[in-house]
Amino acid sequence: MADFIWDSAPLVLEQDVRFGYLNRSVSSPRQFSPEIIFNTKGNTMLRVLRQNLRKCTSFTFSVAFVSPRAIALLKQELAEFSGTGRIITSDYLGFNSPDAFSELLNLSRPNKLFRASIDVRLHHRSDFHPKGYVFHHSDNVTAILGSSNLTENALVKNHEWNLKVAAAHRSDLAGQLHELLSSEVQNSDVLTAEWIEQYREVYQSPRMDLRMGSRRGLRRPAAPSADGAEVEPTSLPIDKDLPLLKTVVPNSMQQAALAAIQTMRLDGKDKALVISATGTGKTILSALDVRHVDPQRMLFVVHREQILDRAIQEFQLVLGANAADFGKLAGRSRNLHTKYVFATVQTLSQPEVMKELAPDAFDYILVDEVHRAGAESYRRILDHFKPKFLLGVTATPERSDGINIYEIFDFNVPYEIRLNHALEEDMLSPFHYYGIADVEFSNGTAPSEPHCLARLTSDDRVSHVLEAIALYGQAGVAPRGLIFCSRKDEAARLSEQLNQRSLRGRPLRTVALTGEDSIARREEQVVRLERGELDYILTVDIFNEGVDIPSINQVIMLRQTQSAIVFVQQLGRGLRKHPDKEYVVVIDFIGNYANNYLIPIALFGDESLNKESLRQNLIAAEESGVLPGLSSVRFDRISQERVLQSIVDTTLDKLQNIKAAFEALKNRLGGNPQLMDFYRFESVDPVLLATRDDNYPALVSRLTKTSSGITPAQNCLLALLSYEVLPAKRLHETVLLRELLKAGQLTIAEMASIFTRHGIAADLAHVRSTVRSLTLDFNTDSERSKYLAAVKWLDDETVGLTPELDDSYSSSQFFSASVDDVLDTAYALISDRYADGDPFMVGKQYSRKDASRLLCWQKNVMSTIYGYKVDRPTMSCPIFVTYHKSEGVTASIDYGDELLDHSTMRWFTRSRRRLTSGEVIPIVDNNVALHVFIKKDDNDGADFFYLGRARSQDAVEATMPNDPKLSVVQMDLKFEVPVLPEIYDYFKGPLTSE
Repeated sequence: MADFIWDSAPLVLEQDVRFGYLNRSVSSPRQFSPEIIFNTKGNTMLRVLRQNLRKCTSFTFSVAFVSPRAIALLKQELAEFSGTGRIITSDYLGFNSPDAFSELLNLSRPNKLFRASIDVRLHHRSDFHPKGYVFHHSDNVTAILGSSNLTENALVKNHEWNLKVAAAHRSDLAGQLHELLSSEVQNSDVLTAEWIEQYREVYQSPRMDLRMGSRRGLRRPAAPSADGAEVEPTSLPIDKDLPLLKTVVPNSMQQAALAAIQTMRLDGKDKALVISATGTGKTILSALDVRHVDPQRMLFVVHREQILDRAIQEFQLVLGANAADFGKLAGRSRNLHTKYVFATVQTLSQPEVMKELAPDAFDYILVDEVHRAGAESYRRILDHFKPKFLLGVTATPERSDGINIYEIFDFNVPYEIRLNHALEEDMLSPFHYYGIADVEFSNGTAPSEPHCLARLTSDDRVSHVLEAIALYGQAGVAPRGLIFCSRKDEAARLSEQLNQRSLRGRPLRTVALTGEDSIARREEQVVRLERGELDYILTVDIFNEGVDIPSINQVIMLRQTQSAIVFVQQLGRGLRKHPDKEYVVVIDFIGNYANNYLIPIALFGDESLNKESLRQNLIAAEESGVLPGLSSVRFDRISQERVLQSIVDTTLDKLQNIKAAFEALKNRLGGNPQLMDFYRFESVDPVLLATRDDNYPALVSRLTKTSSGITPAQNCLLALLSYEVLPAKRLHETVLLRELLKAGQLTIAEMASIFTRHGIAADLAHVRSTVRSLTLDFNTDSERSKYLAAVKWLDDETVGLTPELDDSYSSSQFFSASVDDVLDTAYALISDRYADGDPFMVGKQYSRKDASRLLCWQKNVMSTIYGYKVDRPTMSCPIFVTYHKSEGVTASIDYGDELLDHSTMRWFTRSRRRLTSGEVIPIVDNNVALHVFIKKDDNDGADFFYLGRARSQDAVEATMPNDPKLSVVQMDLKFEVPVLPEIYDYFKGPLTSE
């Protein structure tokens, strides 16, 4: 059994694994299975804490160390928690910062958005070092004890060991936990603001403290600068009265980009475009490349003088050149003849200035924010100068005016790093995004376009905004924020009202800026924000780009998302790293907007136009608890519903969206993209494109209004590949066709050998199933009418290409290239998404037709599977469950299917069935392999999530829940492996609308 030993010694938990429950004192003990949590995929401490917070009635965290970012990761669950909670910690070793204590204290101050009652306490002991989490549920007490403190790394990233155990309320273990927690409360005091201020006055960060591992004489590791490059102190002796000598060393991104740029130059390219997310060090990167090339003269061009001044400072740092080598060409400054000239486009493009500079005056020209280069002023500059090398840098090369920035640089893109990849590389500040419901007005509506100014700036909405900032903003850190509004008058009026309010006892200081304000006024207010003289700047769109305010720690969105690109630009305002910034808080007020589906597109960088992909990204965020770089995305219940409903309501794959993506990639490549290009550039889902019309060439013909040049027979062959091979979710069809196009014919034994070589199932059933897919024997009559067979049997043991495919492939270069494109894309895509399928991958989505193929059935019988179907030749039975039935569904199909826990589903056969029914017997006797699939409702389309294989148990005859006259067989399906936590949560937890 389990025992706690508690006195002055450390806490010890002993578990006897022979017992499946922890209870000596009740007559009918409930089974509780201990669980080890060690931060693997789907099994992080963060997930487990979130799950228990959603279900418990009270909790106690007893932890030595707490970080603000860990609290940020749990804040949404704490905001929705309606019970009582307690957090006990201490100032042991000075690890907990004053900001961490401020965050904890903020949890004890409920408001309309935060209803929980949380008692935060400081333990008396100076060596307080526990790591325990206790949750009281209706039927048990759950304790998690081990090595994880309440820090973001311990909850998600670190290698930690924690044991989760549960006990009935009257058990010995529950009693010991009660005594232990009571003792901790008695030996602790309530945390107060006064104590935190006293602590702040004497606090020194452990990172600077010798006790925490920084030893005298040891070299400190290099620290990242604001632009991402590492700055290493020199080994020279430093005079304390002289400035520190530094050498800028490229970070990992910059090293890769520099190597790629140099490779292009060695290949004879004289132009290059680098795409790099905001905050990833574009200016330092370009300076490093200039340092490598060492040109005779360099010209740096940008659109704003403020950016120019900062660029000069960074180039001086990187190049280590004399100040006299740097000249500015902007406003009244006319330094034209220095080695390094930094110019604004407005000044440089003036005719009288251009006359003074010869076309070959500079051998290296760099254009910053080059997505603006389509403007006439930029064109005059680029047409005039003839440098040896032209480099353009931007975060967003896409333009809406039809001008192709890629073309200016001869389509040479040596390096690209977008927002999601930059976060993965830890090049940006982590962010914690909170999507919360905008205020509801007295008539029960939330903001939606159009809305009058009075509603947008009402007292109720201002109070709602401040309550959200008080809850989600960093309690111990002075805000430096940008608030993006929908209208200029809204920004002005909200600023006036906020300046009459307070935040955590301090009067707010805000200002509104719009395009009507002068550049000088904007820059003045930005300086005030950076100095801490302002808390927020309210604006509409003028800070979407070209503004560098690294100290920004809050981004607040009070307008609907109308563009994923603009959303990322505004989010990016806060993502630059800064020494005084640990992370960025993003608060997005979500109303009843039709465009809410753009939010997950922007957050996850998902350009697939695939609804299922968007849903899976939301699920993946739930699964891991965090995004790359320990960022997080959280929605409250109402905003979740609004986003998910927007995904349901929108038509993502409408032709205008496809055309926009097609044109964007065409601009990137300098010609029509192939299917494979969409895959490698992470753009629209190739399956969606290939099945939008008969095939991808037919779609291109429609988009470009040109003839595809393919014959009707070739069109039918490409339709077969597009609808049956590319979406097959197994490699067999792709592999077989690629080999047949080379060899002409293959025997069954040769096909099996080829499948084995590719690491896929090679038994006779899979060989014959693959051939059936390509001979059309598998397909329905309606499908056969749209296709031509690609393969035929030459004899009982040998297959070969049909004459139509063989002749077309050998005689038409365009057709053969189109076939190769589909097959190459299929191989890459299926290998990436479904390589581990056996035959299905848990968590992936499949249709009834997919099940028919992957289970090697003779025919596509998707129209007759209904809820399930027993296939006796393969002894398999897929079960398809629609979790939420449509309103008004007839009683005969209104089943009560339900996930009971992570390992069990309560399931009902078709109505009018008994235990003796022919189709029920093999299921009850487990004589067929049961594969369980599930979707939320009919709005989810034709695809179902695969939960896994299961065995039936406890089958009984019953009646339909809504019609006692209809017989049905009820049973529990026990999964061989527990349902993935993220999938379970999608149907039972935070992503449901229950």
